[in-house]
Amino acid sequence: MTKIIKIDRNKPDVSLIDFAAEVIRKGGLVAFPTETVYGIGANSFDIEAVKKIFIAKGRPQDNPLILHIADIEVVYDLTLHVPEKAKVLMERFWPGPLTLIFKKSDKVPSVNTAGMDTVAIRMPSNKIAHLLIKRAGVPISAPSANVFGKPSPTDASHVIEDLYGKIDVIIDGGKCDVGVESTVLDLTEKVPVILRPGAVTVEMLKGLIGDVLIDPSLLKKPDENIKPKSPGMKYKHYSPNAEVYIVKGDLKKVVKKIQELTEEQLKYGKKVGIMATVQTSTQYKNGEIIVVGDRDKPETIAKNLFEVLREFDRRGVDVVFSESFDYDNIGLAIMNRLEKAAGYKEIIAEGESQ
Repeated sequence: MTKIIKIDRNKPDVSLIDFAAEVIRKGGLVAFPTETVYGIGANSFDIEAVKKIFIAKGRPQDNPLILHIADIEVVYDLTLHVPEKAKVLMERFWPGPLTLIFKKSDKVPSVNTAGMDTVAIRMPSNKIAHLLIKRAGVPISAPSANVFGKPSPTDASHVIEDLYGKIDVIIDGGKCDVGVESTVLDLTEKVPVILRPGAVTVEMLKGLIGDVLIDPSLLKKPDENIKPKSPGMKYKHYSPNAEVYIVKGDLKKVVKKIQELTEEQLKYGKKVGIMATVQTSTQYKNGEIIVVGDRDKPETIAKNLFEVLREFDRRGVDVVFSESFDYDNIGLAIMNRLEKAAGYKEIIAEGESQ
């Protein structure tokens, strides 16, 4: 039976944290909040415990995990080399929503890295997560705490929905602040490469360390033959049960097109969901309309994105039409997740589809 523990993230009860930390040390699985999304964690050094993560999630074995730490010095044990740029980035963005990829040391079991010679590491800023890692005394391997392929959990209720009965402990620490997973930056290449966009944006990284490349696979259907260095690179992710379509173009034309598409689907007896924004919600007349956030505050869209996708499931919709968003700053992370949720199905507002 899964034990649910409610912890105040602002004033974490250390005795409750210690209970969960002991579960980690003994080879169990604990779901816990981070500032990005909820993670399902195991002792990174316990091979059998890490294997349980893949089983609980239904996660493919070639999808690497991120190791979560609470002390920068641990990086030097888990890696062969820490570049100067990494030190600059850790100083600026840790703890926080940035994952760095290094060449791994022999101390990291290959079950965490899909057999590759690289390791992904981050230090979460959420107080519960940080304290859990500290009290456990080991790095914690943790992907998002959801059934593989479904929208990532940003609230404990999402974890309970997906994983209750499959893991040992769920820590309820409230809603996550960021709402999309951490930025993943590969530092093993000559020029650092973003493998997954997040709240630490391309613009922020370039401003600190200079040239940064964006992996070309981020916004197109991934090659099934690639060996992913980062979670989320290869497979369809973040998908509700409904078919999702992204409608692109001038916003006024997008709204009009979504209205037309909705009417068409309703005639076929389909239940239609519309992912709208503060600026457009009143312009839609039919369908299940959910406001994902404010275009002038894109961080609100990131925070609510996965919750809205799950809400469409709760409402039993058959098809979802979503507005598209700008690709700059955190918009790149939003569109990356939305494209994956849609399986890269796009409709151009002028009438052409691709």
